[in-house]
Amino acid sequence: MRRGVRVGIDVGKARVGVARSDVDGLMAVPSETLPRTTALESLVAVASESTVLEWVIGLPLSLNGGETDSTADAREFAQQLVASTGIPARLIDERLSTVGAQAALHSASHTTKSSRAVIDQVAATILLETALDAERRGTMLGETVEEQ
Repeated sequence: MRRGVRVGIDVGKARVGVARSDVDGLMAVPSETLPRTTALESLVAVASESTVLEWVIGLPLSLNGGETDSTADAREFAQQLVASTGIPARLIDERLSTVGAQAALHSASHTTKSSRAVIDQVAATILLETALDAERRGTMLGETVEEQ
C-alpha cells in the first residue's frame, strides 16, 4: 500500500463532495461539501496545505456504462485539478456511489432533505473507500489522469 493522503471527490453540477484518507490509506472519512463555483480553488488550497498523493474522482457513467455530459464534466474537472496542482488523479466509475450514500443515510434515519448537505461527502467517501480497498488487494481502479 502506498503511503500518502488520497482525496476523494464527487463532482456535481452544484456541489462537490470531498473525503480524505489517512496517510496509510486505511480509512476514508467525509471532509466537506464545496460549492461547485469555488471547488477547484478550494482543492488547490487543500493541495498546498497538505501532502496529497492523488485525487480519486468519481466518473459518472450511464447505467449501461456509456458516457454522458456529466462524464465529460468530471473529466474536464479532473484535468483542471491535475493541471492546477500537479497531483495525479484517478477517475473511478461512480454509478452506484450516490445510491449507496442515499441508502446509508436513509438507514441512519436521515431524510433526503436533511441529508443534502452531506450526501456528496458520503458519496466521495464511498468512492475513496472503494479505491483504497482495491489498492489493498493489489489493484488500481480507474483511469489515470496526469499532468500534460
